[in-house]
Amino acid sequence: MNRQAQAAVMFLVGAALLHAGATNLYLRYVKAGLQWLVLAGGAVLIVSALATAWYEWKHARTRKAERQAAVPAAAEQTAVPAAAREAEPEAHAHAHVHPEPRISWLLVLPILALILIAPPALGSYSAMRAGTALQHPYGYLKLPASDPIPINLVDYAGRAVYDHGRSFGGRSVRLTGFVALDKSGAPYLVRMALNCCAADAQPVKVALTGKVPPVLQPDAWLQVTGTYTARVTHDPVNNGPIPYLNVTEAKPVPVPSDPYDESWNN
Repeated sequence: MNRQAQAAVMFLVGAALLHAGATNLYLRYVKAGLQWLVLAGGAVLIVSALATAWYEWKHARTRKAERQAAVPAAAEQTAVPAAAREAEPEAHAHAHVHPEPRISWLLVLPILALILIAPPALGSYSAMRAGTALQHPYGYLKLPASDPIPINLVDYAGRAVYDHGRSFGGRSVRLTGFVALDKSGAPYLVRMALNCCAADAQPVKVALTGKVPPVLQPDAWLQVTGTYTARVTHDPVNNGPIPYLNVTEAKPVPVPSDPYDESWNN
């Protein structure tokens, strides 16, 4: 690609980053705390693209002015010898610059896909092929006094496994996550936890028992209300602990704007 084409591609990449950062699209790629970096990266690329285009435009004007200034001087020169005239076409042929292959513009297609197509968040397929990423928390924040307690899935799993449910005080809890089924059909409620971006997302799982809906579709999102139970199983992938939740009520909910759960790393 020539400089103008490179500037155009750079501008499109910057626009894609600004579009992703200004909407919830960036949450499909990175954690919420990195939004400012996505926006800053897009702005830098756009400014760089505009600077490149301006430099090329200015350079082209300079070359044009130099060629125009050379015309009167050439007219005052003596007649060109015949041998030199015969050599001119060959010199012009060597000076000819071959155009860049048009196929290089296919590089724009992934950029347009980034702008126009929002990739789905990681779901049950990835979750059931990776071991639970539950980690021992450094501490526990005070829970609200409500019953049921609105709590994120990762926090519930940590309290259930490592605090043995003491902080719940016998109250019920309310979790939200997507459904995953193992090979035997056993249901899990899952959230994918992030360190940085979707590439390092790992699942945290809660097994469901009690009044579980008879028909569950993988990747469907549920809001589940239930109570702590001391029952724990182990993930067959990495032998990590998976706590149970005794379900008393479950209802489908829309996919949240941020499908990932990063609270485990906060």
